[in-house]
Amino acid sequence: MGDIKRPGGWNYNPYISTSDQVNLCSRSYNDDYSRGHLIPNASRNGNRDMQLQTFYVTNSVPQIQNGFNGGIWQRLESALQGVAQQESIYIVTGVSFSKAQEKRSLNYTTAKDDSKRVPVPNYFYKVVLKVETDESGAVIDATGVGFWFEHRTYSDSFEKYAVSIDQIEEWTGFDYFHALDDEIELTAEQNNSWREFKAW
Repeated sequence: MGDIKRPGGWNYNPYISTSDQVNLCSRSYNDDYSRGHLIPNASRNGNRDMQLQTFYVTNSVPQIQNGFNGGIWQRLESALQGVAQQESIYIVTGVSFSKAQEKRSLNYTTAKDDSKRVPVPNYFYKVVLKVETDESGAVIDATGVGFWFEHRTYSDSFEKYAVSIDQIEEWTGFDYFHALDDEIELTAEQNNSWREFKAW
């Protein structure tokens, strides 16, 4: 993190064929969706190359701007960046179209400059981990927390949407931070309190 000026536009990811990407280089999605960053600019603006990667169109998903991307989601990102200014943390950001065993309809949008249909996520989430290491660098303890949001507008605090990493694993079917020692992982992934995570 740093204070490098925000770049002026978006670009295609040079490692993926442009035919497999949506043209969001000049303008955003239709239907009032913003180009929602998965990795935020402010988490990478201390290194110009890494910052520019956050403006690859592959780092974008359709996101409600008012009341979500520019509201509760941004406040969560800022809070996590505040913790990361003090200590190292690990963050996984993702989207989901349904929870396990749930059937949700799938909605699509398009970009203003492209005809490709883009699925709109029904959920957004983050899982976050802190670790304590010994002198050799081995992890001896850890704690984590998750956040799960239905894709809609909000006017309350992100803290209300804290859940355990275990819960998000159940909903998504993914196993996060699986390289941790089993006992450490078990304890770390049970916490569902932002305040406890922050104070740890």
